[in-house]
Amino acid sequence: MQTTKQKMQTVVTPALKKDFDFSNVHEIPQIRKVTVNAGIGKGRDPKFIDTIVETLRKITGQQPIKTKASKSIAGFKVREGQVVGATVTLRGERMWHFIERLSNIAFARIRDFRGIPESSVDKDGNFNYGFTEHTAFPEIPPDEVESLHGLQVTITTSAKNHEEGLALFKGLGFPFVSKAQK
Repeated sequence: MQTTKQKMQTVVTPALKKDFDFSNVHEIPQIRKVTVNAGIGKGRDPKFIDTIVETLRKITGQQPIKTKASKSIAGFKVREGQVVGATVTLRGERMWHFIERLSNIAFARIRDFRGIPESSVDKDGNFNYGFTEHTAFPEIPPDEVESLHGLQVTITTSAKNHEEGLALFKGLGFPFVSKAQK
């Protein structure tokens, strides 16, 4: 069976070149990076921050960076310098392994999953999906979960518009559903 990276090189790239009539190989949309974020929320203790960092480390195989508030916002009870989340940026082989697990395993493990809405690909061709529970990933054993939290996955591409980005992700096997199918 082909890996996602091999599928991109042998199937998706030639199909995109043909479908969009690209004359130059550098015009073909490519995946640049994957960013995985998790926010802390309000009123969480330091142990919860460590839980989120450990979860992201298990899911991505890379140490997350704690993100801090750039300014104080009284309405959200956030002070400048306070940890408000964690983020991981994946490139290279780890990025391809993550995309493969995401499209083949994680989406299938979401409860009541009916497909990804096509609106998850923005006008610039980037993919954004928010998980309400981090347990969709196989690296997280459900019996060890103390508290649930969500996370956001963003896949940044070199696509110029929504159509190119959507064709790229459909070619990679992402389970999209159009509005007519819902």
